[in-house]
Amino acid sequence: MKPEPAEKRAATTAPLNITGSEAVIRSLIAEGVETIFGYPGGAIMPIYDALYDFQDKVHHILVRHEQGATHAAQGYARTSGKTGVVFATSGPGATNLVTGLADAFMDSTPMVCITGQVAAHLLGTDAFQETDVIGITMPITKWNIQVTRPEDIPGAIAKAFYIAGSGRPGPVLVDITRNAQVAKFDFEYKKCDYIRSYRPVPELDANAVKAAAELINNAKRPYIFCGHGVLLAGAEKELIALAEKAGIPIASTLLGLSAVPVDHPKYVGYLGMHGNYAPNIMTNECDVLIAVGMRFDDRITGDVSQFVKQAKVIHIEIDAAEINKIIKADVAVHADAKTALAALIKLVEPNQHDEWIKGFREADKKEEEKVSKKELYPAEGGLKMAEVVRLISERTEGKAVLVTDVGQHQMIASRYYRFKDPNTNITSGGMGTMGFALPAAMGAKVGTPEKEVVAVIGDGCFQMTLQELGTIYQSEIGVKIVILNNNFLGMVRQWQQLFFDKRYSSTEMINPDFVQIAKGFYVPGRKVTDRADIVAAVDEMISHKGAYLLEVVVEKEDNVFPMVPSGQPIANIRLE
Repeated sequence: MKPEPAEKRAATTAPLNITGSEAVIRSLIAEGVETIFGYPGGAIMPIYDALYDFQDKVHHILVRHEQGATHAAQGYARTSGKTGVVFATSGPGATNLVTGLADAFMDSTPMVCITGQVAAHLLGTDAFQETDVIGITMPITKWNIQVTRPEDIPGAIAKAFYIAGSGRPGPVLVDITRNAQVAKFDFEYKKCDYIRSYRPVPELDANAVKAAAELINNAKRPYIFCGHGVLLAGAEKELIALAEKAGIPIASTLLGLSAVPVDHPKYVGYLGMHGNYAPNIMTNECDVLIAVGMRFDDRITGDVSQFVKQAKVIHIEIDAAEINKIIKADVAVHADAKTALAALIKLVEPNQHDEWIKGFREADKKEEEKVSKKELYPAEGGLKMAEVVRLISERTEGKAVLVTDVGQHQMIASRYYRFKDPNTNITSGGMGTMGFALPAAMGAKVGTPEKEVVAVIGDGCFQMTLQELGTIYQSEIGVKIVILNNNFLGMVRQWQQLFFDKRYSSTEMINPDFVQIAKGFYVPGRKVTDRADIVAAVDEMISHKGAYLLEVVVEKEDNVFPMVPSGQPIANIRLE
């Protein structure tokens, strides 16, 4: 076993004889936690009682549902760069965290959830509000643990923060029995930065970097895929420097959006099932593909058997489990994206691939003519989702934090918002969780209070977590909420139209008065149905101090194109 240096063994706090509950709060403070999202209940009540004495150091935000706490913690983590923290009680409180934990696990978001549990002697007896939260959450957490003794609390929390935030980030859950919360012990806290057998940051293989550079230097049509790992590693500058030096076009995955300003000359668009035409169609034309911090999700690859068969693949990825999982890498660089790109920049030769990039721009014209122009600047008919997103992008100069839910509005916003700054695209990628945006926007605003935060939400998604308007009002969180209301579950309806002979089964919605609901939560709002009113309405929303809800009624059967039908090769991308 590797011995820990003396400085790692040094306690950061003096011994105190305190309860396990107080130890929880003191441990969080030692980790620099300033904000907690949570909901109290019986099994976690001692921890909330201890929190009462530390209100000057830790701000607790009372959500209206535990799922809202997890999504808020995700938004907070992804804008602030810190680990999100959640409190919940046992039983239904703990099980209500499951969706958010799964979402954070899929999208590599650092989060520590602390749940109360029945007393240790009651475990396994089907006691009131007892569930096996460890067994339930094991597949959807990076690590979880049940603590039954107070003296184990500091170590468990220290490990939780280290694991959640290191390597490929993810959610961690610490379940603490009630007896461990109320018993006293001699407390001291030591941060964790080493766990035997856990190697979150792999050592860079210089030979792999050299092999990657050789492929790039000999390429005629190199192509970069930028994933979420670029943002997680803080490698945006290195990625752009590589692209500029070697003259390589960059396309972004859904979660990679905002890593590169959309107006950068090397940026060629957004990949995926509803992404831009050029980056999708040109994928099977490249000769070297450099995938950075992404996992070749099925929404990117389509039919894997027909994906980049002609190209050599370089895969830069911190998680070894993702390498060769879906697409075989000719050169695998198992490393943090920032470290790998910094080393690669030194070895690639200056180059330009103007003709290659010109092909992307020509494909852009085809998409603009067939899709974008009429979506962004419609001359007649009902309001379009794209024109609303365009106006928001213009009024915020592409610098707002854009939080999207899941569905047509998500794809439209991802396609047409003109991102300028890193970590300003907050969305549910791998899980596709409806109801994500409203609570995530709350967390995003708390994490970056200096930025404008705009949540773009569908009418179906909004009704899944609208109760968090109560949190927004009580905690004075100044998010801007835009509901793009087509009175349908739009994405499902689109699939029913295209692939199920327009058999609209259970997708049309009779919606409530969203503005009145917002006013019931003391959040002002406005509803727009006519194009003549939309500019003034967006201006009113952006200029308003504090939270504001804008409902925009859009065309009922507005479809999102381009589109790659599920499971088909990306070459089959449709423009209409």
